[in-house]
Amino acid sequence: MKIALGSDHAGLSLKQVIMEHLVGAGHELSDFGTYTGDSADYPDYAHQVAVAVLGGSFDFGILICGTGLGVSISANRHRGIRAALCWVPEIARLARAHNDANVLALPGRFIDPGLAIEVTDTFLNTVFEGGRHARRVQKIEPCDAG
Repeated sequence: MKIALGSDHAGLSLKQVIMEHLVGAGHELSDFGTYTGDSADYPDYAHQVAVAVLGGSFDFGILICGTGLGVSISANRHRGIRAALCWVPEIARLARAHNDANVLALPGRFIDPGLAIEVTDTFLNTVFEGGRHARRVQKIEPCDAG
């Protein structure tokens, strides 16, 4: 699987843990930053990852900031991105199965690294169920029309 990752300074250490785990699992990764612990603006990385996912070169995106809220809000500004803030595996499973989420947002300051790995694996390994959920997902996009 090809995965685009990004974080601000508050998500950097968790991003590094997630990246190490994903490389070990055989995934191909691209890190869109940040690369240091210096203060960084989360929208910069969220927008880059969203554009990369929308471009079709990546299967999924993973974004991390302190709460996960800023990156998810920023990524969701892009038509076609469905970023889901997940903090337990069941939320990650439902985000994929019911909402066809294509970007996982993690709360770097509020999740244990082991749990974050479990959430990530659940997100990446869950298939969208389609059916009635596809109809609902289709209704998300036109909300900016008018």
